[in-house]
Amino acid sequence: MEEMKTATTEPIISIRHANIFQSKNLVLSNVNLVVEKGEFAYLIGRTGSGKSSLLKMLYGDVELAEGEADIVGFSLSELKEHQIPYLRRKLGIVFQDFQLLTDRSINANLFFVLKATGWRDKNKMQERVLEVLEKVGLATKGFKMPHELSGGEQQRVVIARALLNDPELILADEPTGNLDPETSEGIMKLLLEISRSGRAVLMATHNYTLIEKFPARILKCDNGKLMDSKVLAEQL
Repeated sequence: MEEMKTATTEPIISIRHANIFQSKNLVLSNVNLVVEKGEFAYLIGRTGSGKSSLLKMLYGDVELAEGEADIVGFSLSELKEHQIPYLRRKLGIVFQDFQLLTDRSINANLFFVLKATGWRDKNKMQERVLEVLEKVGLATKGFKMPHELSGGEQQRVVIARALLNDPELILADEPTGNLDPETSEGIMKLLLEISRSGRAVLMATHNYTLIEKFPARILKCDNGKLMDSKVLAEQL
């Protein structure tokens, strides 16, 4: 338990009085949020409520025009274009639609990311690829092509890819959206295990069955506001 206390003392995300726009439309106003190291939180809300805009702001795809936000040591209000790749190296991003390169093996997919993020030593690259595939239970599948894997296995590869550069924060956008219930539970358990290892995980989802089965902090986008179950609980 002592280790868990230590793990929740460092803010990974700190947002203060932020207004978040999508194509000049205000989608979330006066957002205040702190997510600490090792925390797991769900991000919920109807389609168009601002979930994706919030995630895109966090990984530098939507500019923060009003307010302040710090994420993994970067100030988003001062973020320059050339800094975005460096920000993303400190994040792990998991998409619903996998976005794997279909013309090469799983190992080659992961090598591609390592090379693109500055790795040069091939032996270290091979070691890292095996490490992350072992972590997601796919140590023997690296030689396979994406189409030879099930949807759940492909999503595990995407999580492995997100872990390559040992990120402090995983942003998962509907990671179980295309998966059956049993496979979704397996992905959920894997993400919770990752958060217990000290990484923060912010997971956007519509899957309320998973939320009921694996309770955690809930952030809800609703009527242009971000509501936080943790803050509401503290006010009771």
